[in-house]
Formats: sequence, C-alpha cells, structure tokens
Amino acid sequence: MIEYVKGTLADLTPAEAVVEAGGIGFALNISINTFTAIQDKKGKEVRLFVHESLVTGGRDDSYTLFGFYTHQERDLYRLLITVSGVGANTARMILSSTTPGELCNIIATGNDKMLKSVKGIGLKTAQRIIVDLKDKIVSLGITDEVPAGKSGTSSINMSIKDEAVSALTMLGFSPAPSDKVVRAIMSEHPELPVEQVVKMALKQIK
Repeated sequence: MIEYVKGTLADLTPAEAVVEAGGIGFALNISINTFTAIQDKKGKEVRLFVHESLVTGGRDDSYTLFGFYTHQERDLYRLLITVSGVGANTARMILSSTTPGELCNIIATGNDKMLKSVKGIGLKTAQRIIVDLKDKIVSLGITDEVPAGKSGTSSINMSIKDEAVSALTMLGFSPAPSDKVVRAIMSEHPELPVEQVVKMALKQIK
C-alpha cells in the first residue's frame, strides 16, 4: 500500500497533480483544496498522502491514485466513500466544494441543505452522509484549514477560464455547459482564482 508520494511537482491542474519520484511520474486525482495548497509549488518538492482505488469486474479494470495535502482530508475522503451512494468522484467533488473543516461542521450540525448544494447529492444521500459520519468525524480532530488561494487578475483571464473548464470536464461535466457557467462567474467575479471559480461552478452547473 502507498502511504504517500514525495517528489517534484511536475505538472498541476485543479483536478490532477503529477509528482515525479524515483524517475516515475505519479498522476494523482486531487481536490480543489489540495490544489490550493500546492499551486505555488510547481517544480518544487511536495508530499501528497495517497488513497489507492482499484475497480474490477467491468470491461476494463482501473487503478487510480487520489492525492491529499493533509491526513485529515484523506481521512474524510475515506469516510465519504463508505457511505452508500457516494462514489470516488462524488467524494472528491464534496471535498472540492468545502474545506475539511467546513465539511466536518456541516456534518456535525446536520446541515443537509449545504450538502445538497453539491452537484449530484440529493436529500437522501445528504442525510445518509450525516447519519453515517456524524459520530465518526469526532475522532478526526480537524482543526487546521487548508490555506486559501490567491486572488487573480482584475479582468477575465482566459488561462484561468480554460483551467477551470478543464477541471470541471475531468470531474465529469460536459465542456459546453461548464464553459458557459465559468464565463458567467468570471464576468461577475473576475478577480477569483481558478479554485474558487471551480467551487462556485460546482454549485451552479446543471
């Protein structure tokens, strides 16, 4: 089992990090929180905690690595995927829409409305997450927030727009509606960094 990958951050998008270690480039699916924490470290050494996902029985078996900046975020991810109806991508989307601390507070206070605002989460799934995880999150002891991102430029930045659309596409959304939502968000909030644009889009995209 891989506990973590430590090496040079060779490439980075809001949805994926490539860490080169021992001459091997490890592609890890990441959340917006992890992206925010390492966005200034391209070409520098990083350490990401790993969750390995092996899916068998379909037409093609798949082996996917998920990377997390903190133990706490990985712990939350592993708890989320134990809930019926919450798959790997949905769990990552939840963690891209809130910080680990915010998510723990949402679950602890039974705020199913906030969970429902995440794309793909219905009322029953939101309530199931709260019921299943409310007691378990106490043991996590999450107190530290992942660092916030930096602001962007004062006008629409096409590079940020393209990066946000790419991230949404990798999360399973169609490019055309993603592009429309991202443009609308950036027109109203041109100063937002890419991770905030993606977070807002996740709550608006149909």
